[in-house]
Amino acid sequence: MHFTLDETDLHILDLLQEDARLTNKEIAARLGKSVTSIFERVKRLECEGYIKGYVAILDKKRVGKHVTAFANITLKEHGHDTFIVFETKVNAFPEVMECYKINGPYDYLLKVMVADLEEYELFISNKLSRLDAVSRINSLFVIAEPKHETALSLTTGQIIKTSKHGKKDD
Repeated sequence: MHFTLDETDLHILDLLQEDARLTNKEIAARLGKSVTSIFERVKRLECEGYIKGYVAILDKKRVGKHVTAFANITLKEHGHDTFIVFETKVNAFPEVMECYKINGPYDYLLKVMVADLEEYELFISNKLSRLDAVSRINSLFVIAEPKHETALSLTTGQIIKTSKHGKKDD
């Protein structure tokens, strides 16, 4: 059964995007709700697919991923089977963080993260360019990242500010 998100659901999603380690008790305290109702809402949000999972966001440079590149891909053919095969193969490459089928002069946009330019060159020459469907690859390299967000803006109507003690700030 599908349900419509209400303001409390949106607040829960905002809080979990900010810190996925929050307990139901902490969320309940911040929203002035019972722990049971928060538990039920979070479970429902998970079951309905609003919450797809919980992750730790790593510092890419500290784990050795110093180069972010965007690869624009043009395919030789545009049949359904070609798209499926290409997507399946690209999704198996650990260097590819995101893959988008796009409109315009290119067919796909890939976000690729590697340690250095040498590793990127090896990825292009040994993996990506060897895919039968690939006609052209155009690479763009990130020089700086002035903004990088992982949380979606949900516009909950009001901003809930909390103190370190879990009480609402006025």
